[in-house]
Amino acid sequence: MNLILNLVVIAASVLGSGMAFPQARRLMKTRSVDGVSPVWIGVSMAINGWWTAYAITSPLWALLPVSSVSFLLYASIAILYVKTVGVGSIGGMAIGAFGLGMVPLPFLVAAGWEVAGLAIGLCYGIQLAPAVVAAHRTRALDGVSAGTWNMSFVEAFLWLIYGLSVADAALIAGGAAGIVMAGAILLRLALTGYRPFAIARPRRLGVA
Repeated sequence: MNLILNLVVIAASVLGSGMAFPQARRLMKTRSVDGVSPVWIGVSMAINGWWTAYAITSPLWALLPVSSVSFLLYASIAILYVKTVGVGSIGGMAIGAFGLGMVPLPFLVAAGWEVAGLAIGLCYGIQLAPAVVAAHRTRALDGVSAGTWNMSFVEAFLWLIYGLSVADAALIAGGAAGIVMAGAILLRLALTGYRPFAIARPRRLGVA
């Protein structure tokens, strides 16, 4: 059983650490931010900062690699977004980071890390909510990476399994919220014709 749980953690960590990479690559390649929310970027940096602190204080070391790497990747996305849109987008990121991203703080002050951990898990849904809203407000989703959300869905499912196995409320809440939110993005991509689960077929030479 321990071997299975270790494999689940490894798989979730690998997916979580690389989840933001397809989105960063897509922004770098297309320079299109259609369907991408600056609030989501800001709150994602903040929540991953919270996960890093929770991993250290719990201690739940399995979370530390994915949360710290994810923080750096979302910071890279923030830089690319600002370079594409301009400094005016920093306001939206600040709302996400210092508004929505600070929700766990009063729980930490009032009741300590155990309750704050549950709040952090629930805030994973808040982290993804701006991305869901942005994707559902437009049919222009050229800036949205389906790869990121496929990975997010699977990662959330794996953390949910691990959280149930070790009876960690923060991981259970975060996994459940992640499944719902990532599923909503993938559904929107599918409904608008982006076929998020489709595997691209290589083009034959000489065929347009």
